[in-house]
Amino acid sequence: MQVLLVEDDNSLATGLSKALRNEGFAVNHVAEGRAALHVVATEPPEIIVLDLGLPDMDGLDILRQLRQSGSAVPVLVLTARASIDARVTGLDLGADDYLSKPFEIPELIARLRVIERRLSTQVDSTIRIGEVELDTLRREVTCGGEYVEMPRREYALLKSLMENAGKIQTREQLETRLYPWGEEVSSNAIEVHVHHLRKKLGNDLIKTVRGVGYTIRRS
Repeated sequence: MQVLLVEDDNSLATGLSKALRNEGFAVNHVAEGRAALHVVATEPPEIIVLDLGLPDMDGLDILRQLRQSGSAVPVLVLTARASIDARVTGLDLGADDYLSKPFEIPELIARLRVIERRLSTQVDSTIRIGEVELDTLRREVTCGGEYVEMPRREYALLKSLMENAGKIQTREQLETRLYPWGEEVSSNAIEVHVHHLRKKLGNDLIKTVRGVGYTIRRS
C-alpha cells in the first residue's frame, strides 16, 4: 500500500515514514502542498496522510482542490487544530479521517488499516484463500494452520495479491506498492519475491499471467 505523507516537519516525517515502512507501507514524503498536488496528478498514491499546517498553502485548500479535481484518494488529516469546527470543516471538504497532534503512532497505523481494508473490500482483518490465511492486524501468515515466517516485502506482496484476489496486477503496480521513491529496485525483484512465496506456500497460489503480471484466484 503506497502512502503519500505530506508533512513539513522533517523529524516527524522521518519518524512516521520509518514506522509506516516497518508496517509494510511504501511511504513517499513531500513537505509542501503544491508538491503534493503534483504527485496526486501524476502518480496517485493509494492513501494520503496530510498535515494542515504547511508552509506554502493550507492543507484544507489542498483537500478542497483534490476533491474538486475529482480525486477520490482517501485522505487522513493530521493537525494541531483540535477544535470541533476545524474537524467538521475537514470532514466536510472530503477528509476520510482526522487525527489531532500529538498522536500515538499505533493509532495512526490502526486508522490507516481501516482505510486500507475499505479499499480492498475486506470486512475483517483475516484474508483466507485456500489453505493460506493472512492476518493484517498481527501481520502473520499461516498455511495449512502452520505459521510461515515472511520478510516485510514478501508479506506486502502477498497481502496486495490476496486483497485483490481475482485481479491481475502488473509488475509495475506491485513495485509501486512495495518500494518508495528513490529506492533502487532490481529488474527482477518482484519475480524473486514471487519465487520465495511459492516455495513457502506452494506453486498453485500465485498465478503468472504471461506478459501482464500476477494474480491470485478467488477460492
